[in-house]
Amino acid sequence: MADSGGPSALDSWRDSQAVSLHHIDPAPIESPATERDDLTLPDDVIDDEENYTPKDRRSGTAAAPGLSGTGRGAIYYLTRIQKYSSYAMSLFTTLHISNVSLIPAATGSVDASETYLLMTREIYQTSIAEPLLVILPVVAHVGSGVALRLLRRAQNVRRYGDRGLWTGRGSHGNTTSPWPEMSFISISGYAFMIFYSGHVLMNRLLPLAVEGDSSNVGLAYIAHGFARHPFVSWFSYIGLIGVGAGHMVWGTARWLGLAPSTRGWLKPRNKTVSVVVDRKTRRQRRRRWLGVQGMTVLVAALWAVGGLGVVARGGPTSGWLGALYDNLYAKAGL
Repeated sequence: MADSGGPSALDSWRDSQAVSLHHIDPAPIESPATERDDLTLPDDVIDDEENYTPKDRRSGTAAAPGLSGTGRGAIYYLTRIQKYSSYAMSLFTTLHISNVSLIPAATGSVDASETYLLMTREIYQTSIAEPLLVILPVVAHVGSGVALRLLRRAQNVRRYGDRGLWTGRGSHGNTTSPWPEMSFISISGYAFMIFYSGHVLMNRLLPLAVEGDSSNVGLAYIAHGFARHPFVSWFSYIGLIGVGAGHMVWGTARWLGLAPSTRGWLKPRNKTVSVVVDRKTRRQRRRRWLGVQGMTVLVAALWAVGGLGVVARGGPTSGWLGALYDNLYAKAGL
């Protein structure tokens, strides 16, 4: 029979647990999921309308000034600016592709297509329509995209510091970064802006600066550039069409919830995480990928069939108009 004056087994167990508690290292406490700001959500969850639930729209520390009472933060509004500005640009894109590709493909002639270009220009190059259909949507789309990345990085830095919990080993032995991971849609968007800016500079801003207007700039001007400067022209327009079609189709599919994820396609952030996906899910993702990619190829083909198939082979322009075109390209350093 055990001695009643000695320590019991229960007392010994309690003492051992109390001692072990002193050796527990402190660890950061995660906030509850319902209180976490939408800035910490993955890009695909934030940008995916299908997965963006009211629970993820709490204001947290990223709420815009004066908007905290709505329960929706700055990320929510910036995401919608980016989304609906892309819808606004689709009208101009449709008209422009019709002018520079579909109509030339139907007529088979640059001269015969110029009349239709001048007619449709009256829709989107007026003093009212151009800012509303072209300038404002582009500025809003690009500006909101840049602001989204800056806000997400700021939230990560506030939580974990410049290095903090981000100090880990990446796939190539480098430390990770508080910057949000780039998706294919984001990278193609920045690349598209390079080609798009060059296109606007050559076809809209340069004629305005040199001639005072762009009334003499049309499809013949593009054909003249291909004839005089083939390498630069082919590179610029293939890049514009290829990158632009990919960005617009994949971006639209993402807003509609039809596109598979493109996060980590360039460099997976953590290769130690293994996700098991059943065969049916893989087939569904493959079909969605093939569907979006097929639509990308279709849009690029419609954009190129007349632009590269007819206009690019239209030949140089002679006379005073050809001299004017040569002067414009010379001003651009070509």
